Amino acid sequence: MEASAEFIAQFTHAQRYLHTFIISMVWNPSEAEDVLQETNLVLWQKSGEFDPARPFLPWAIRFAQLQTMAWLKKRQRQRVFASERIMALLADEVTAEPTALERRLLALGDCLQKLRPEQRALVAKRYEPGGSVTAMAAAARATPGAISDRLRRIRLSLHECIERALAREAAL
Repeated sequence: MEASAEFIAQFTHAQRYLHTFIISMVWNPSEAEDVLQETNLVLWQKSGEFDPARPFLPWAIRFAQLQTMAWLKKRQRQRVFASERIMALLADEVTAEPTALERRLLALGDCLQKLRPEQRALVAKRYEPGGSVTAMAAAARATPGAISDRLRRIRLSLHECIERALAREAAL
């Protein structure tokens, strides 16, 4: 089936939002590109199912969400950043206010890359499906309170980094 002009226009417009959503889960830009291409293939295959009377972005984000989860499960070397529930919340945010969220997600990706590897690993472990502070503490031979404090400091650092990045962007 040939894609409609409306589908092609919506598909093209959605690319940066899909990429932003995917990179917020995958973290690595080149690997996010791979997931985006897989998502694009699925979207193209499903183009006949697209209903132009409905918003395109939520429909496309759902495919990106499914492709990202499949990609992360297939590549166990990289921990899953977020549970399916958190990923669904991000998908809702992307479709609600894509421009503001896109800036925040890009800043988050940059800020995550600035963390030390052990900090990134701690964040990833906490937000993988079934990740718990108690299990992390047992594995690290630390108290749950100590792990919680480390995570709190990392979250604060990420928050401050994101706010600085957004302030710099606003000043331009």
